[in-house]
Formats: sequence, structure tokens, C-alpha cells
Amino acid sequence: MDLLSFYATGTSQNSSLLTMHNHSGCGGCCHEADHSLKDDSPEMGIEYSLYTKIDKENLTCLNESVDGSAKLVFKPWEERLNFETFVESDVDEELLFNIPFTGNVKLKGIIICAPDDESHPARVRLFKNRPHMTFDDTRVEALQEFELHRDPTGCLEYPAKVVSFSSVSHLTIHIPTNYGNDTTRLCYIGLRGEWTAPQRSELLITNYELRPNLADHPNRVWDQVSKEI
Repeated sequence: MDLLSFYATGTSQNSSLLTMHNHSGCGGCCHEADHSLKDDSPEMGIEYSLYTKIDKENLTCLNESVDGSAKLVFKPWEERLNFETFVESDVDEELLFNIPFTGNVKLKGIIICAPDDESHPARVRLFKNRPHMTFDDTRVEALQEFELHRDPTGCLEYPAKVVSFSSVSHLTIHIPTNYGNDTTRLCYIGLRGEWTAPQRSELLITNYELRPNLADHPNRVWDQVSKEI
């Protein structure tokens, strides 16, 4: 199938999904997309500009197959269908994004765009203000979870709980599973919300956390040495 046919097929499938979403409920894990984003208007690019407020130098992704590739999926709305830039998991289907912002964010929505195949993420879990999370840390309850529908055109937004995500300096996105492939691949993560600059005291605390003192984490250092051995 050529690229144009691929996108056309995805658009048709997502139109059906949106009809289904508008008549579905929302239980413990939210299964409903808030609305459809149907065009490439400048307004959409402005709404999904939180990627410019990510501290990409300190963004990390555990289990990415290519180091640094996760940073590439936080890109302009207009480039969401560029499938040449993507992140793919390595040894299994899990991915864990640790995303520091350059200020405080009120997160309102998230879009995950990926190929329309079994490598597409099937579920996403969100955590707030927990820097340097590991897969072991994700055993705790997430602030919010979504069951994802396949979305190869970036049309489905999943609404964040504004009360829970009203003051976010660090966002963690955990993708625990996909639609059945050995590895997970995605091409775009869109974040919608509001950003405010940090105050001086917050900036100092953030800089300290990004440069941890080994003496403050003796157990973590020993654990890391043990794993490498």
C-alpha cells in the first residue's frame, strides 16, 4: 500500500471510531476521545505547541531502541504525519518517557499518532512530577490511564484531568502494551495545554534535581552497580 492510500485508510477508520466515541461512556480508564482535529489549520499548530516548552536536553525514554529517538516524536503538529521520525521500543513493547518542562504546565489533552498496525500503542498511563521514573516505579497507580484506539492520522485527542494535571513541571508517559507486536512504534506525541514561566525558587530546585548528588542516593547507586555486574 502506498503512503497516500495508507493515510486515506486511516482517515476512514478514524471517522468510524469518532462516531463510536461520541456514544461511549468513560469509566475508571477513559475510553473516550474528546474531539476530532480534522485539519491542519494554524490554530491547531498553536494549540499543540507545548513541545516547544519541553526541556529536550534532559528528556529521556527507557527501552527506546535508538538512543535519543524519543525526542523526535515531540514535534510540530504540522509534522505529525512524518512517519520517517519515530521511536520504537527495544526488548519488549514498553516505553517510558520522562519529560521535564521548562516551566509549569496545565495539561489539557494528549494525542498519540502511530502506524496502523500491531505496533501501535494500546494503552497509556500518565504520572505527574515524578522525575527519573523507572519501570519498577510504574507499579504504582497512575494519575490517569487511557485505552488507545489506533490513530495513524493524529485525529484523536484524549483529555487530561485538568484538576490532576494543573501544575506539571515533569510529565511521565508510560506505554505498557500495544496491539500484539513484539515492539511498539509511535511517530508523534502531541500535548495541549498552558505554560507559565517558573519562579526563581522553582528554577533552583529543578536544577538541583537534574544534577543529583550521588551521596543523596546511595541505594540507587549500589543497585545500578549490581545490575551492571
